[in-house]
Amino acid sequence: MTSNWPSINAYAQLSVEQLVVDAEALRIHVTRMENGVQLIDAGIDVPGGLEAGRRVAEICMGGLGTVSLTTAGAFQRWPLSVHVHTSHPVAACLGSQYAGWSLSHGEGKSAFHALGSGPGRSLAVKEPLFEELGYQDKSSQTCLVLEVDKTPPLELTEKIIKDCQLVSGQDLTLILTPTRSLAGTLQVVARVLEVALHKVHELKFPLDDLVDGAGSAPVPPPAADFVQAMGRTNDAILFGGTVQLYVNGSDEDARDLAEQLPSSASRDYGRPFAEIFKACDYDFFQIDPMLFSPAEVVVSALKSGNSFHAGRLDSDLLEVSFGGGK
Repeated sequence: MTSNWPSINAYAQLSVEQLVVDAEALRIHVTRMENGVQLIDAGIDVPGGLEAGRRVAEICMGGLGTVSLTTAGAFQRWPLSVHVHTSHPVAACLGSQYAGWSLSHGEGKSAFHALGSGPGRSLAVKEPLFEELGYQDKSSQTCLVLEVDKTPPLELTEKIIKDCQLVSGQDLTLILTPTRSLAGTLQVVARVLEVALHKVHELKFPLDDLVDGAGSAPVPPPAADFVQAMGRTNDAILFGGTVQLYVNGSDEDARDLAEQLPSSASRDYGRPFAEIFKACDYDFFQIDPMLFSPAEVVVSALKSGNSFHAGRLDSDLLEVSFGGGK
């Protein structure tokens, strides 16, 4: 796959600059590290909020997607939903939003670990995925989003600057969104379409045949601890996420994709994610990778005009996960 995409970084940078301008209104905090790296705290020492999370989600998509909130969701008891759309699904989701860049520094209890998502990934191209996508962006400024609750060490930011081939730290922005925060919760659930795209890739469906896409999922309340919060954001997609993909190719291929794509096709489906994670001794690699996908999908074949539906929403499991009975 050779990709001639718009510059993910150029589009995202416009949103980053506006995020900084509106920092006070969004209840986020902007500072500079001693090497010039711009840090945006969206929920560690400040409240942040849903609107901050919505904007961060659009930045994660490299400025090539729109993220909106609605109270006309599919679940009466959890009416707030996030809706995501992009006309560049592979670029926005796999080329930018996917949290695929593993970042770490130090050892032991003081070690820092995070997965980087956002447009900076397309500059560093540290993941084999980019060779397959045939894409490397060029930009003098970039941004990464880290789902963390503490500031990354200076040494790690220096490595990011070098890997992204930036002139100085002034050209790098890191947005920090703890999972338990409102902004963190929203930006994770806004990955409903990206989760689908990642599974499409794992299923070996031709990425060139993906033309357009949209998705939605309910927004859970933040939880009291990290594992519960992570579980709820995953369950919002696994049990409440809906995605529609528009594809080229045959009806047979579209039907096969629809049947394999929903989370219910996984052997691990049927329990809240936090429960599964605990049963696997908190080891992600023991979980069936096919579980990470939306609950319900529609695949529309553009050539024939036919659409294929599969999967189902599960309000009962969603209720257990979100703590609705308490």
